[in-house]
Amino acid sequence: MLGAIDRDRYRVIPVGITREGAFVLEEDRPEKFPLDAEHLPEVVDNGTRVLWPEPGGDRTLRVIRPDGATEQFGEVDVVLPILHGTHGEDGTIQGFFDTLEVPYAGGGVLDSALCMDKHFMKVALEASGIAVAPWVTVRRRAWETDPESLRAAIGELGLPVFVKPARAGSSVGVSKVSDPAELDVALAVAFAEDEKVLVETAITGREIEVAVLEGARGVRASLPGEIVLTSRGFYDFEGKYLGGDGVDVVCPAELSVDAIAAVQDIGIRAFEAVDGRGLARVDVFLTPTGEIIVNELNTMPGFTPISMFPKCWIASGLSYGELITELIEAGLRR
Repeated sequence: MLGAIDRDRYRVIPVGITREGAFVLEEDRPEKFPLDAEHLPEVVDNGTRVLWPEPGGDRTLRVIRPDGATEQFGEVDVVLPILHGTHGEDGTIQGFFDTLEVPYAGGGVLDSALCMDKHFMKVALEASGIAVAPWVTVRRRAWETDPESLRAAIGELGLPVFVKPARAGSSVGVSKVSDPAELDVALAVAFAEDEKVLVETAITGREIEVAVLEGARGVRASLPGEIVLTSRGFYDFEGKYLGGDGVDVVCPAELSVDAIAAVQDIGIRAFEAVDGRGLARVDVFLTPTGEIIVNELNTMPGFTPISMFPKCWIASGLSYGELITELIEAGLRR
């Protein structure tokens, strides 16, 4: 995104967050953050500290340098929070900026929190009449105190099933279970990421994804794309971000005109069901009988060159740079 943003239109101030949670001034160098499987990018503490504006006062962004000197960077117009996972995609950072009265692009508190928690996302979708995969929610305490009743409920889902943390993104902690003997290990892997885990029926069908964008022209959906698995069991972290073998990300998908319209309609309906703001990628299964089942919504989808969200908008006639501009302008309008 650093490489694609319109520099004639925007002045970019990159802010990084360290593992300890410190906001630091980062270098404005796209080449510093390559997606390398051997060493994923990391924000290190360089001694700077970003001071966000306080509500009702001066809107200037300030940075304390390692020598103690304070530098002013001008008034903040809008923040583009390109963050995945806990604290970045669950409504936490969005609530932080709401409290500071700092405008930001993308999802808000409610839609971010709902879609980060796969259990409540499914509840919201079902309440709006949108089909989701059958599931059982397993909480760690319940599994430790009464595993047999949960095994019975999970058994009714059939096999195979997917076991996934309720509140983790990017397919972290997800396992496919094809034999009952694999369930305990899969739950342990998921419980390492979250106290609450979903066990879902595996749906047979094409994996279709559609990008939804809230812009000046209202909410609209892109041409759908398709995840084609050739040798990978499911679309995991490596496939999503590192271009691993065994998966192809294709956009536009080869679908009939009617199927495209139906997927786009479901995408927008799902977005509205969770009070979506800014953007979302809606992932669905298209079954052999033509049924569309929503798998999940991602309120801050991947933006790498191999990611579906930008690919689908590019296929729909919106360049990568124009897509970023739309997100920023939507945040400014709000």
